[in-house]
Amino acid sequence: MKWRRLNGDKINAPIKDAVEKTIIQETQKGYKLKVCIGTDSQVRGAVTEFASVIVFLREKKGGFMFIHNYKTTQKMGLKERMISEVAKSVEVAYALCDLLDKYNVELEVHADINTDPHFQSNTALKEAMGYILGMGFVFKAKPHAFASSSCADKVV
Repeated sequence: MKWRRLNGDKINAPIKDAVEKTIIQETQKGYKLKVCIGTDSQVRGAVTEFASVIVFLREKKGGFMFIHNYKTTQKMGLKERMISEVAKSVEVAYALCDLLDKYNVELEVHADINTDPHFQSNTALKEAMGYILGMGFVFKAKPHAFASSSCADKVV
């Protein structure tokens, strides 16, 4: 899995190592961190493009993110695509949760799913919430899911 920074710099180390190094550097600078993980997708013709992000929030001092983009030609409906986004975010969160616990860094998993039943993405809300909460993670949906609906949305 290839990750990069917003400026395009590649992250060559395994993502867990890069996250640990980042946590150490940021805490040494005196920042209290929170990590938010989210995924968004866009369908472009026969290709569905996904972007997953790890957002590092510095308490009252802004933030930055690591980005992973990937594509698939697998056809999927809206609900399946929403659950695929959540599954990718959970996969990343699961890979990092021991590390974040070790350094006492708060973790949230964000789903690009609307809580308003008038929106189509709402059809996947119950499953997504159950999946994320069932894995023991803090769940956020729109409008509070900025990692997926704002950050990942800008890089997909």
